[in-house]
Amino acid sequence: MTARLLSLMAVLQGRLFLSPRIIGFYTNLFGHKTKFFFLWEDIEEIQLLPATLSSMGSPSLLITLRKGRGMDARHGAKQLDDEGRLKFHLQSFVSFNAAHKTIMALWKARSLTPEEKIQLVEEESETKDLQNEEGGSFLGIEDVKMSEVFSSTIPFDVPVLMGIFEGGPVERRIMEKVGCMDYSVTAWEPVRADVHQRQVHCRLDKKVARRDGEVMSTQQKSPLPDKNGWLVEEVMTLEGIPLGEFFNLHIRYQLEQTSSKQKSCSVQVFIGMAWLKSCKNRKKITQEVASKLSSRLKKIFSQLEKELIPAN
Repeated sequence: MTARLLSLMAVLQGRLFLSPRIIGFYTNLFGHKTKFFFLWEDIEEIQLLPATLSSMGSPSLLITLRKGRGMDARHGAKQLDDEGRLKFHLQSFVSFNAAHKTIMALWKARSLTPEEKIQLVEEESETKDLQNEEGGSFLGIEDVKMSEVFSSTIPFDVPVLMGIFEGGPVERRIMEKVGCMDYSVTAWEPVRADVHQRQVHCRLDKKVARRDGEVMSTQQKSPLPDKNGWLVEEVMTLEGIPLGEFFNLHIRYQLEQTSSKQKSCSVQVFIGMAWLKSCKNRKKITQEVASKLSSRLKKIFSQLEKELIPAN
């Protein structure tokens, strides 16, 4: 039997694949690739969870498998509960309503024939933006090519400069001044040795950013190999912005203490775009995004200097 896959994006940098027989997921977040799948009949329960800051302001789905099922996908599970059931947490869909309806339709129709399942999905999902593709394998996401968009020497030590990533009043004031309203972050949480992660959410101020919309991102920070600075990596999604659903923005900040006796550190920022959908004029769009981000970074670090250098 040839599987007819219904493909939609899920979780910042990743794709969820639905076929009449399986549900599968692939992600490449901060260079760490995860791929797994399980059968529809393995699922015991699907819960709709309300939006929270940690779910990037969007509802999410919690999928619980039957006891002992889907163990090959254990590495992708959120947890293994006391009853021996794997739980998977899916969030940040391009279209949550379409994804939710499609997933529920396929799960409820797990006893139907593949053809009947496809027909039911087409009737109940009420969406035309789910791309149908023939084949039975995962579609990998391209590796993101990074390009430098900002480089400068800042007259502060690295620990001081890292204040723009610590979630305090300085970070909030700076981000609001560059057009990020209702700025909120979660606490940094350890994800593995020397690596911490947090979520960021804000609304763009049209007066400053020239666009309405929302920004949701996941950031990870880790010390540089020689411990003389920090690497902060970010995967950002844009909502309510033209073509924002076509790509995720990857940003890499490298803050490194200079060898000079004076208090200063070098800052380098690189960006890359992970394309989620085919799109014309990719080169032009990439150039425009790079130009706007470069301008925004200059404003951020300029505001930081104003915050940290006392007025005469």
